[in-house]
Amino acid sequence: MLSPFVCPLAPPLLARTGLSSWDLAIVAVYLLATVVWGAWPRKGAGTDEAYLVGGRDTAWYALLLSIIATETSTVTFLSLPGQTYAEGGDMRFLQITLGYIVGRLGVIVLLMPLYFRGKPFTAYQVLSERYGEGVRAAASLTFLVCRTLADGLRLFLTTLALQQAIALDFTLCVVIVAAATTIYATLGGVSSVVKNDCVQLIVYTSGALIALLLLSRAIPGGIGEVWRFADETGRLRVFDPGLGLFGGHITFWSGLVGGGFLSLATHGVDQLMVQRYLCARSKASASLALALSGPLVAAQFFLFLLIGAALACFYSSGQFGYSIASGDQAFAAYLAHEVPIGVAGLLFAAVLAAAMSTLSSSLNASAGVLVKDLLAPSGIATDSGAAVWWAKVGTVLFAVLQVGVALGANAVGLAQSTSVISAVLAVAALTTGVLVGLFALGFGWPRSSTRAAYGALVTGFAFSFFLAGLNFGIDQQWPALAGWRQLSWPWNSLVACSTTLLGGLVVHAFAGPNAPAKIASAHASAPLES
Repeated sequence: MLSPFVCPLAPPLLARTGLSSWDLAIVAVYLLATVVWGAWPRKGAGTDEAYLVGGRDTAWYALLLSIIATETSTVTFLSLPGQTYAEGGDMRFLQITLGYIVGRLGVIVLLMPLYFRGKPFTAYQVLSERYGEGVRAAASLTFLVCRTLADGLRLFLTTLALQQAIALDFTLCVVIVAAATTIYATLGGVSSVVKNDCVQLIVYTSGALIALLLLSRAIPGGIGEVWRFADETGRLRVFDPGLGLFGGHITFWSGLVGGGFLSLATHGVDQLMVQRYLCARSKASASLALALSGPLVAAQFFLFLLIGAALACFYSSGQFGYSIASGDQAFAAYLAHEVPIGVAGLLFAAVLAAAMSTLSSSLNASAGVLVKDLLAPSGIATDSGAAVWWAKVGTVLFAVLQVGVALGANAVGLAQSTSVISAVLAVAALTTGVLVGLFALGFGWPRSSTRAAYGALVTGFAFSFFLAGLNFGIDQQWPALAGWRQLSWPWNSLVACSTTLLGGLVVHAFAGPNAPAKIASAHASAPLES
């Protein structure tokens, strides 16, 4: 919905119904250049260590840029401005970055030492020495399901933007984005993914700054008028002292505590991020990259929220001859209809950059988990060459699955029913929260048994599925659930972690501890390799 407040507006820079042929050419060239650069042969890429963890020789600054690019998908680029664009919107979302910073520090202190005790390929290999291959496989499957769902939704949002700009069939748009990303992720491995992440971060950040500049130039008074409008309409509000257990807005406590546990989950036990640390030259290098990423992500969030306020100011003057279905699509509509020819192509290339950086990382990380945590323990892909071959097959497989999620989201009309950013973060918070609970049980209670681990997973998933159902409105379909209030999504990870840990401790109390020999093996420091 457009803001009822009126802000003086200059004539649109250029109104049109889609991208010009020049803009389309720019987007096509960017796609081609990305594929060629990413797929360019690199020395040593034929080994599993090079393909999956970059030879463990990636510089900290490259990891820093890759971490930021990986977690900043099209959901951030296009959907986050909707938080301040919408009527009644504001910048309270920034409060969650407090938790993001604290959670990263928790990862550095609590989990980073585990990943550098040996030479693991995935986050879940450390679980095998505590609980055996069965629990490791369960954790790996949890990651794969979570990652496929979340990044399928990210692909969905990217396609909405492209469809609005290019007027192509939705399915064709999905295939174009997924195919381009899959080609370089498959051929080049994680080294190509990290190098492309660095370039794509520069591209989409530059695109966001250009968009803000164009918006401020189109509004008499420039950025000062945007700031005045945002202040007058309450869009500059940041602090909310409430607990924020229920409802859709971020508060100080839900941001600090809930966001902290969310960051501990997404950056501590999610292979998408852990893979970056395993590529580092040392624990200190990985820790530095992770610590610096928190404040930089906060600055980036502020940029996108400011763009949303500028969009609200821009569109407050009246009708523009086209409709905006939801806040998630406001930025995409502006890029498609109001940006000059040539610049529009560059900005949509930025949209693609934000999408491809996350999707390529997701595909490579998922392939690594498939090979090292599921196939290798089964006697498949045990040598380096076979591992690389199966990883490439896995990359293509997960690309197909994410395309399926995107098409399914479009079929059920997700863009019209709920905020995509909330849907993505709800999925990530619940499933990774379960994994944090499992890690907490395993390394906080070293005498806990394998049965306790399975009990923890069953309890965590059961409660998480219930919370997920409330997030997606099952209380409106089932009268028995009437009266249950939807938990605010930043708390999902903490609740999932707590219920998982509690379930494991209850089973542990009745089932008893592991045998002494197994307890000793849980503290072994032998290299983790497979």
